[in-house]
Amino acid sequence: MAHNQQTSEGGKQANVLTGWKSSLSIRLLLFVLLGLVFYLAMEGRLIPQTYDIKAGAASEKTIYATKQIENAIGTQKAKEEAARRVQPVYSILSMKNESLVDTTFEKLKQINADDQLNTNDKASIFRNVFPTMYGDYVTMLSASIRTSDPANDGLLNEVKTALADQMYRIPEEFYFKFPKLSKEDLDEMEPVAKEIVGRLMNDQLLNAQTARTRVAEFVNSSSLSKRESREMVQEIVRFVLTPNKFPNQKATDEARAEARDGTKPVYINKGDVLVHKGELVTEETYERLKAMDLLKEKTNYWPQLGLMLLSGLFVLGLFMFVSHSEHPIRSQNLQLLMLVLIYVLNVFVMKVVSLGPYANIGYLAPVAMGSMLIAILIGTPLALASSMVFALLSSVIFNTGGEQLFDFRYGLLALVVCITSVYAIQQANQRSSILKSGIMVSLSGAVTVLCMTFLDNVYTRSEIMFSFGFTVASGLLTAVLVIGLMPFFEVTFSILSPLKLVELSNPNHPLLRKLLIETPGTYHHSVMVGNLSEAAAESVGANGLLCRVGSYYHDIGKTKRPSYFIENQMSMGNPHDQIEPDLSKSIIIAHARDGVEMLKEHNIPKPIRDIAEQHHGTTLLKFFYFKAKKLQEEGAEPIPEEDYRYPGPKAQSKEAAIVGIADSVEAAVRSLRSPSIEQIDTMVRKIIKDRLDDGQLSDCDLTLRELETIAKTLNEALLGIFHSRIEYPAGSSPAQAETKEAKQA
Repeated sequence: MAHNQQTSEGGKQANVLTGWKSSLSIRLLLFVLLGLVFYLAMEGRLIPQTYDIKAGAASEKTIYATKQIENAIGTQKAKEEAARRVQPVYSILSMKNESLVDTTFEKLKQINADDQLNTNDKASIFRNVFPTMYGDYVTMLSASIRTSDPANDGLLNEVKTALADQMYRIPEEFYFKFPKLSKEDLDEMEPVAKEIVGRLMNDQLLNAQTARTRVAEFVNSSSLSKRESREMVQEIVRFVLTPNKFPNQKATDEARAEARDGTKPVYINKGDVLVHKGELVTEETYERLKAMDLLKEKTNYWPQLGLMLLSGLFVLGLFMFVSHSEHPIRSQNLQLLMLVLIYVLNVFVMKVVSLGPYANIGYLAPVAMGSMLIAILIGTPLALASSMVFALLSSVIFNTGGEQLFDFRYGLLALVVCITSVYAIQQANQRSSILKSGIMVSLSGAVTVLCMTFLDNVYTRSEIMFSFGFTVASGLLTAVLVIGLMPFFEVTFSILSPLKLVELSNPNHPLLRKLLIETPGTYHHSVMVGNLSEAAAESVGANGLLCRVGSYYHDIGKTKRPSYFIENQMSMGNPHDQIEPDLSKSIIIAHARDGVEMLKEHNIPKPIRDIAEQHHGTTLLKFFYFKAKKLQEEGAEPIPEEDYRYPGPKAQSKEAAIVGIADSVEAAVRSLRSPSIEQIDTMVRKIIKDRLDDGQLSDCDLTLRELETIAKTLNEALLGIFHSRIEYPAGSSPAQAETKEAKQA
């Protein structure tokens, strides 16, 4: 009674110890822990520290800006400096001087044609006409300016003032010379005057005197031959010339206002010192501290809430992905714990790197380590999803600018290297594959950094070299860390990674060497089963490498009694012929149990032990069962089939079921003499049907469609193996070969 009670208590303790692996509460706790990891990872960048400080008092600490805010005083100074640098704006006007030339020559012709006036009278008239003509010209020009720009009174006043100040006054003596010009002289002078005025007025003239000094040069090179005509044209042109460039105060004010508006605000950037230790806190500094929520008297809890929600979104995304995944992590807390541990390690390494003093130190972080570990230990889909999470975390952890919550440079780089690492590590079968993947991470990261640097177009040679060097080192550091951490995860969580499987398939492994030396027939059989099962598994999307390695070890228990298995009976007799079928049954059945014990002693991972234990399921040892029935005395009670069945369990996974089918198929087909294509196909389908009818495949998730695919794949593989022995007898039907049960075992 006491013994039964102890056994019951021991069973309860075992259930408690193993029950957590599928406990819903533990699962939720692990996701909460993952959210806490995200919160702590981003807290330092997104939640500012607060200080108990007063205006006018000395600061006990050096306080840095936690975000970017505008420096109002600095911005105003920058605007005024920008306005001061704006040069005065001038307007270039079309002065229509040709119309003044026409009017001048028209008046000269009109007055000179009047014979009733003498020279003195005409000189007196010219003395009044020229100022009047100029005044009318200014009035006409002013009206034109007002029409074209009615709101610009300042420009109009500038034009009037300049024209009035710079009006040319013809010397008195020329008023007496104008009457002497004949109509022919004036007709000859007018086109010359127009041409010279047009050429000189093409220049920008702030002062008309500049152009007037060049008039004599143009007149002397003209077609006029008379000295008097050249003198008169010079005076007329000088009179007609006016400035055409005028200060435009309105446009200048607008340009200065535009310069003020276009001046970028001056910011206090994240990380800038607001107040040094021991420095008095001015009112202005106090207001800045208040604006950044750095004062304890104005504690703001919204950032904490926002960070909690952000962390919750990360966790929710991973939870939904895991819940809809077909991977065992959907229900196995042990795998979820491993995922959380990978996240913790990856975030820890990122935080350590972020403490570095160099610019762009984030490029050195081996962010891809987490994605690569998840891809190897759990699966590619979850590794890709985690890559996006790592990218977002990187954009926060390494964000030192403060302008935005996320620094896209580090996020983009992390996303590229993480995805590269996931796809580069596919089909990894050696530790060196991790190093090759690390090199791929270095190359992809370096190209990404160079692209961002060149697109930014603000860089120095040293910055490029540092960024490039950090990124290359990041890939190599990723490979080193993954290689170092892989054994820890494989041992701690009993993970059977592709790399571990390849190591276990090494013929120099002690168990495989024992199998080869002591049971060469079984060794050869195991290798053949490995080839068949790998091909069959890959055809239905199962783990082909696990099937191959599991096949190598599935009959390791036969090394305990090698001579009792037909493949090891070279030229000796069959010992089963000399013993009772019940004893033969016990020996044959024991090889599965013995194999599991040997595998445990050598710390072979559980998935391989499961294949060794489950590859026969609960199948019936038909040969010995019928032999026992044949030897049974008449009238005795019938022998139960259960006594001659393997103890099981039945195959719990696709891989275990496939190895079991391949094991029976290889043994059965090898027993055939000169097998034909039809014989092989018939034998394969018969074995699969027998297992299906016997319920041996009821605990695994192989479908009928997959079983059909497995049958076709095994046929193709067997044809390749036995091609040299296949005969095609004409007109004969395939023979049904009976297989000895000891051989099937």
